[in-house]
Amino acid sequence: MISAFTNIFKIPELRKRVLFTLGILAVYRIGAYVPTPGVDGAKLSEFFNDLPGGNLFGLMNLFSGGAMSRCTIFALGIMPYISASIIMQLLTAVVPALEKLAREGDMGRKKIQQYTRYGTVLLCLFQASVIARFLQDPRNFQGRVIIPNPGLFTTMIIIITITAGTIFIMWLGEQITGRGIGNGISLIITAGIVARLPFAVGKLAERVSIGDLSIVHLFGMLAIVVLVIAGIVMVTEGQRRIPIQRPKQIRGRRIYTAASTYIPLRVNQAGVIPIIFASSILMFPGTIAALAKAEWLNIVRDWLNPGSPAYIVTYTALIIFFCYFYTAITFNPIELAENMKKTGAFVPGIRPGKPTAEYFDHIMTRITLAGAVFLALIAIIPTIMMGWFRVDYDIAQFFGGTGMLIIVGVMLDTMRQVESHLLMRHYDGFMKKGRLRGR
Repeated sequence: MISAFTNIFKIPELRKRVLFTLGILAVYRIGAYVPTPGVDGAKLSEFFNDLPGGNLFGLMNLFSGGAMSRCTIFALGIMPYISASIIMQLLTAVVPALEKLAREGDMGRKKIQQYTRYGTVLLCLFQASVIARFLQDPRNFQGRVIIPNPGLFTTMIIIITITAGTIFIMWLGEQITGRGIGNGISLIITAGIVARLPFAVGKLAERVSIGDLSIVHLFGMLAIVVLVIAGIVMVTEGQRRIPIQRPKQIRGRRIYTAASTYIPLRVNQAGVIPIIFASSILMFPGTIAALAKAEWLNIVRDWLNPGSPAYIVTYTALIIFFCYFYTAITFNPIELAENMKKTGAFVPGIRPGKPTAEYFDHIMTRITLAGAVFLALIAIIPTIMMGWFRVDYDIAQFFGGTGMLIIVGVMLDTMRQVESHLLMRHYDGFMKKGRLRGR
């Protein structure tokens, strides 16, 4: 492992990419502390600390690395871009014009990417305007004056600043993807989550020092974290390999011999999207109840309070539903079967065309259930930690839930990219050994 890190800096191009990525992430973390003009970030942070665990603001604050709780220029983080990307994926699956555009290759993908940027700007303007108006009423913050000088000018400044901050983050992510190493957007989300690590560790140390958390419970939590990481790695890397045969082909003067290969179907095709969707839906009533002070919303909040049986059952059902829903959007067995039929490829023992599509759909349905159950288990681990070890929701969410799933998944993807650079130049990688044949 140490030699692999050393080899990174022996390759000029890879070293340049890694340092560029680290530099961009440093710029992002600095921007997360630049205050928005006209907003008292200290009082807003106090309000966030007083909010009960398990609210929508807490999830957004986790992804922004604490920027939302201080209302900095990066208060919205990259969430509007993620939302716009998901919306475009859904629209591409149901709108024929967008589906046709997606099949046009690189030019079509660039066009869809441009539409995603436009959608990000619109979402930012809407969300920033809601935040700006909401911050100006002290009644929303238990009497705290968050904006000392409210007015139209201050509102416009806040909207423009927060929107520009998110667009700048989007640009930083694209720079990492193009000139750095790894997926830029994913790395920015991961950097925001990792930035909360000192806060979580500090709260754990405080609980241990005052006797609220015993050493035995602390080691129990660490053991769960290790098991969670191992499970995430296994499921993230897990895939069902469908063997296929490619017949001998003659194209012009080239002769392609028959070959056996496989199609990898991922166990967790949907990634972390189902957990984000399910968390947002369940946290919405509690967040609105904390702000609107409606009695019936308080009843719903108590019913869906993290740790309650209703919460666990509803959360699990939503995650499984969104796993199948998102997999159906991103994986098209009919299209895959048709493409195989056009190239002459086939699954041994399965007729080409509709039978192949039905076979893929059957296999994907079965392995998606395993991935969905795993995601549900990962998602309710914070609830288990809260009950067993009596820790705060924020700590439990960081060490066992969505945060850990994102961190491990992104790190694995980044390591694979670094691995490919190392092996191309015949250096030993992280995950497997390459033949060292010199430079």
